[in-house]
Amino acid sequence: MNTTSTVLIRCILVIAFFLPLLQAEAREIVDMDGRTVRVPEKIFKVYGASPPVTSMLYAMDPSFLVGWNAPRRNREDRLFLPEKVRSLPVIGGWYGQGQSANIETLIRINPDLALISGWQGSSTGQKSEQSLKRIRKPLVHIKTLELPRYADTFRFLGKLLKREDQGRRLAEYAERSLAGIRSSVAGIPESRKVRVYYAEGIDGLSTECDRSMHAELIQYAGGKNVLQCSQRAEYGMEKTTMEQVLAWNPEVIVVQESAFYQRVFKDPRWKYIRAVRDRKVYLIPKAPFNWFDRPPSYMRLIGIKWLANILYPERVRLDMEQETREFYRLFLHTQLSHTQIMRILNK
Repeated sequence: MNTTSTVLIRCILVIAFFLPLLQAEAREIVDMDGRTVRVPEKIFKVYGASPPVTSMLYAMDPSFLVGWNAPRRNREDRLFLPEKVRSLPVIGGWYGQGQSANIETLIRINPDLALISGWQGSSTGQKSEQSLKRIRKPLVHIKTLELPRYADTFRFLGKLLKREDQGRRLAEYAERSLAGIRSSVAGIPESRKVRVYYAEGIDGLSTECDRSMHAELIQYAGGKNVLQCSQRAEYGMEKTTMEQVLAWNPEVIVVQESAFYQRVFKDPRWKYIRAVRDRKVYLIPKAPFNWFDRPPSYMRLIGIKWLANILYPERVRLDMEQETREFYRLFLHTQLSHTQIMRILNK
């Protein structure tokens, strides 16, 4: 037998010996889009392909994070995120307009798997899937955009990451929160629902359709979005005019940008709007992640309580300080002081 044949036989024997061991270190799962995926038996490092995914991973266990989708530089990050987590590299991700990840950085970091979420069949989802194939790691699909699916997602992640207890706790919180608010606002006649305008942009003249995921918290909290339409693009941000806002004359305005919030009560163009006149304009909490939108994440589970409490204080009687303290302990692994909570609530 020649040398080449001997080496080949030895290689085959080595592979045959180690293959069962390699297979024993992997397992098959069915992800949330029904795909069968082979993942490592033990998972240590996970990449989230978008901010909603990354923040959900943080809620499960921050130690899994390998990086952020966008820089974390504001003061709220320093207050609520540990230094070890804040200093993780910025890898990027697929969200917004034209955003993508640095695949070379991701290959170098070498995560055990990547988590993906998005509109099924959307261009954003297809681009992320195609690009992430280059890292040659398992790609697992989860649901982060549909508010009623959060409980399912937390339970799924609990099994995937072997954090079943945490997944169960988060899932039960999600179920209790949605059921509680649904019960509180049930039966409000359409004519009695509070009319809400969602003000985006530094001029307050961008907003979202009532059927957009970016504004769905208004509906879940029992309110009525003044803009009735279907979202025309994934990104949203429908432009409107001052004349149209005057015609809508909303009872409540929720605001995304602090720059607009600081001006709205002084701007003569807005003083005739009922919400401004009645001082019912509210800056959305966003420390360290947004409670309402951009991105629409699991933070909406506390956001729905905040908004419902604003719209229907006589029906939804919540102690928002206690609610915030409980939520941040469970989802963000931090104990808040009274001062910190008042800062989060913009009070």
